[in-house]
Amino acid sequence: MRNYFKNIGPGPLIAAAFIGPGTVTVCTLAGVGFGYALLWAMTVSTLSTIILQEMASRLGIVSRNGLSETLRMELKNPWLKGLVMLITISAIGVGNAAYEAGNITGGVLGLETLFGNYSMPFGVFNINVYSLVIGGLAFLLLYVGNYKILERALLSLVVLMSVAFLISAGMTRPNLSQIIKGAFVPILPKDSLLTVISLIGTTVVPYNLFLHASLVKEKWQKKEDLKYARKDTIIAVALGGLVSMCVIISAASVDSGSVQNAVDLARGLEPLFGKFAKYVMAIGLFAAGITSAITAPLAAAYVTCGCLGWDSNMKKKKFRSVWMVILFLGIVFSSLNIKPVSIIKFAQVANGLLLPLIVGILLWIMNKQTILGAYKNSFLQNAIGIIILILSVLLSTSVLSKVFGFEMF
Repeated sequence: MRNYFKNIGPGPLIAAAFIGPGTVTVCTLAGVGFGYALLWAMTVSTLSTIILQEMASRLGIVSRNGLSETLRMELKNPWLKGLVMLITISAIGVGNAAYEAGNITGGVLGLETLFGNYSMPFGVFNINVYSLVIGGLAFLLLYVGNYKILERALLSLVVLMSVAFLISAGMTRPNLSQIIKGAFVPILPKDSLLTVISLIGTTVVPYNLFLHASLVKEKWQKKEDLKYARKDTIIAVALGGLVSMCVIISAASVDSGSVQNAVDLARGLEPLFGKFAKYVMAIGLFAAGITSAITAPLAAAYVTCGCLGWDSNMKKKKFRSVWMVILFLGIVFSSLNIKPVSIIKFAQVANGLLLPLIVGILLWIMNKQTILGAYKNSFLQNAIGIIILILSVLLSTSVLSKVFGFEMF
């Protein structure tokens, strides 16, 4: 364990990125609606994420390029390159701007549960003070542009979030045999398929592949470091999956149809375990919100700069300008309680198209001898990757069907 902390890399940042308020909410609804029965979906999504993130980190270390830079260089057909770059920037650049408000709002809900509501008048609007606080913290950490500082800050928040949700799950005194069964025996209770798809879709996210491939270059420079990167990915993503499972386990103990998010879950646990339960859940939600509020603009900056051929140095003006725009829009939408419905729908469509496209292209790149040499994918890695590709197509179809208002399942 000491060696792990010595060689810790961007793995915790990736875990921080996918455990946001949306993930907490989806896991809460899964636990309330189906108990432990859908824990296996988190097992599948966690394993899928580990496989894909390992490929992305291997690409970054061996090629010394991020995923978006590699796409730009390897796609020779100008029409295909233009289409892939457009979908990627739309899904991750524009999409993260829309979703950033949800990240900040999640952190705000945690703080409001702890300290009450605080807002100040601004014309016809009431500005939420907590949105400005969370946005300001994210701005400072990103503006410093120091990878080590960012890594340590997010690691601390991930540890805080993990402890909070682990304690919350432990307080419910869950049935271990039922948990093991739920985690490894796939069953589909009535009306649970969309929830299963949501659990997988909130964990296997495209922008983490871009973020990981770019961040590993900041930590490791030698191909011999791949063993550390692989261990870092496995431990951090597995911990992230465990945290998500803890939210499901906590929610499974609450028999209430009024639970819609983690704040409701905290209130639902209060009669059983007192105010301590509420505070623990609120701290977890705050940590989940602020970590995603930092990683979403960072990922958007890496992706946009890579697609457009700009320098991806965290201290360069163009890099900073991208994350500043994403963060600013998130703060505005969150603090003024504006819901950019049209932008979110556009982002959902772009993300629905992007996931299978990027998984397919990643598998193609990971088999190129000219890029990876002896480190290209093995037969087993390709076989598992194809299964994940099929899964991503199902996820994509589900997202697009919901956006366009027709039922596929």
